[in-house]
Amino acid sequence: MYRAARTVVDTSRSSTDGADGGTDSGIDRGTDGGAGSGSAAGSAAHDEAAGADRTGWRRWAMDTRPLRRPAYRRLWSSTIVTAVGSQLTAVAVPKQIYDITGSSAWVGYASLAGLLPLVVFALWGGAVADSMDRRKLLLITNTGIAVTSVLFWIQAVVGLDSVLVLMALLALQQAFFGLNSPARNASIARLVPEDELPAANALGSTVMQTGLVAGPLLAGALIPVIGLGELYLIDALALCVTVWAVMRLPALPPLTGSAAKRAGWREVAAGFRYIALHKVLLLSFLADIIAMVLGMPRALFPQLAAETYASYGEGLALGLLFAAIPIGAVIGGLVSGTFSRARRHGFMVIAAVMAWGAAITGFGLSTSLWVAVAFLAAAGVADMVSMVFRGAILLSAATDEMRGRMQGVFTVVVAGGPRLADVLHGTAGSVLDARAAVAGGGLLVVVAMAILAVAAPALRRYT
Repeated sequence: MYRAARTVVDTSRSSTDGADGGTDSGIDRGTDGGAGSGSAAGSAAHDEAAGADRTGWRRWAMDTRPLRRPAYRRLWSSTIVTAVGSQLTAVAVPKQIYDITGSSAWVGYASLAGLLPLVVFALWGGAVADSMDRRKLLLITNTGIAVTSVLFWIQAVVGLDSVLVLMALLALQQAFFGLNSPARNASIARLVPEDELPAANALGSTVMQTGLVAGPLLAGALIPVIGLGELYLIDALALCVTVWAVMRLPALPPLTGSAAKRAGWREVAAGFRYIALHKVLLLSFLADIIAMVLGMPRALFPQLAAETYASYGEGLALGLLFAAIPIGAVIGGLVSGTFSRARRHGFMVIAAVMAWGAAITGFGLSTSLWVAVAFLAAAGVADMVSMVFRGAILLSAATDEMRGRMQGVFTVVVAGGPRLADVLHGTAGSVLDARAAVAGGGLLVVVAMAILAVAAPALRRYT
């Protein structure tokens, strides 16, 4: 729902409880999604028993079992750096374009310039991730993203002041990210026990959302001190940490000899046919589309800050509105122990999306800025729950030979939904009252999700 344009964090990997080093063995699963070895199953059982002993506040706190696995712990620690670094570039690019042109329209055009390569390469990247060693693909793509950040830095240092160069670099960066994301996300099910999938998703999503809050704040503080160009360099250096962490992963080749030997558009089409034949996967995508397209009101934040909440100070109001959802998501991650062990994953997705819609409705009806921020924070908590269980469904319901392609489609949905929401809500806000447009969108989310839950019982019954 509320996501950055690029978050080059590798939160979705871990390894077994082996020795701390580059030779950590993975928990490879077959196509049935079960544990790949007796030792892995025993480790998972031990962790589950340990989790059952959690008492008091520990039952509420984040489930940190995946951090017991050395490779995952190293990678998760590296994402703390890269989650913030990616947001420095996410702030620097539109700021530099606006400084050159003085036009917000060009900022919007640049965003669209990055969308097409992201969509194309995410779909193709899913097929690539199913046909080659995912660790190797992660090394190539993370290195490519780092090199792109260095090129951003060079053009800023030499003072090119070219919007076309910036848009070309942004398109290249998004292409690398489109190739990277499916492989990164598909690796989870190969590297953590199945019962830890929600916990691993919660850990990764919490870091990502923390970056959404801390990164822009840090960028705003650093630009007057070190200048715009150096933000790109910091991002590139942070990505080197991620490359090092990926090098410490075990090899992740295709599990079966029948895996696709090439990654063409025929394999991409096979992925869409697979979704059509597996209803729970299709329904999980539909749930996210309902939440994002109908209920993401960020395009109306500037209008609401200037009109409804102007008495609080337009700048303060705008900052709080944009920060509230990520803050809520971070809070949700910190207390994810309350829900990450739930087995009814489909029901949790339905409940979370409906809670998102209800919170957005409350936000639209609010005239007090602080009440509005509270509702948006509640929406952020619901967003976290939805992300955790939709991710777990995608990894557990799909076979390993299809997981890359499923994550490619997921990347497209995540990237495209908010952009469609910007168009829909921006248009509605210009025709209707902004608060009415927000509240109406939230109500539509609740109604549409309720209809989907009743009409398609496969999702609510999925365990």
